[in-house]
Amino acid sequence: MFEPSRQRYLLDPGRLLPAIGPIVLFMLWYGVVELHLVNPVLLPSPWAALTALRDAITNGSLPHDFFATLARTLESFLIATAVGVPAGILLGSNERGYRSVEFLIDFFRSTPSSALIPLFMMIFGVTDINKIAIAAFAAVLVILFNSAYGVMNARKQRVMAAKVMGATRLQIFRDVLIWESLSQTFVGLRSGVSMALVIVIVAEMFIGSENGLGHRIIDAQQVLNVKDMYASILATGILGYALNVLFLILEKFVVHWNGK
Repeated sequence: MFEPSRQRYLLDPGRLLPAIGPIVLFMLWYGVVELHLVNPVLLPSPWAALTALRDAITNGSLPHDFFATLARTLESFLIATAVGVPAGILLGSNERGYRSVEFLIDFFRSTPSSALIPLFMMIFGVTDINKIAIAAFAAVLVILFNSAYGVMNARKQRVMAAKVMGATRLQIFRDVLIWESLSQTFVGLRSGVSMALVIVIVAEMFIGSENGLGHRIIDAQQVLNVKDMYASILATGILGYALNVLFLILEKFVVHWNGK
């Protein structure tokens, strides 16, 4: 027998809410195809795309590209995190320091990173390092920005309480500001990993690449293999969604006191 709380959880209709979006999307997709609103050559049915996705997984061609993209995304994200979080925390704890570089941060954060691909190609050449470098550059700005604002917007009451209790500036920074900034920092990390994935996909499309989901998408488009193209796009979306969910779970585990 299930416990009452467990039974309520299993019967809770709210558990089905996340499925509504994908169902509506596939229904609209199916309707567009059935009504011939788009040329079937350019837009296959959702079932055809899902079948192509299944076949690409079972024959082993998709996992190779999937994990190549995942590896580049994680490498660039880890570099961005290692640079962006400490720099953001340090700048956020010194508001004058942050204001002195705010223009540069906002300027490059507002500049589409894909526009800088030619510059990075001149510096790093047509290599994997180029893809990782441009993705890390795009992600580090998002992470730094959120980490800095997380520190600057730390709850003043807790900072004042620490001062009243005789805490030193170092203790306030280490025991209050850093922990208070974690919630906003995780927002930056989630945005950063999504940004890294987007730029990696774009770089795989337009910078010489032999593998990766971006390479797979552009290759399928060039030979008009639309089923495989849509299957690869679906795989990219699944990867992005999985990374986002992973960070949401990690955030709930690490910043469990948020809002209390």
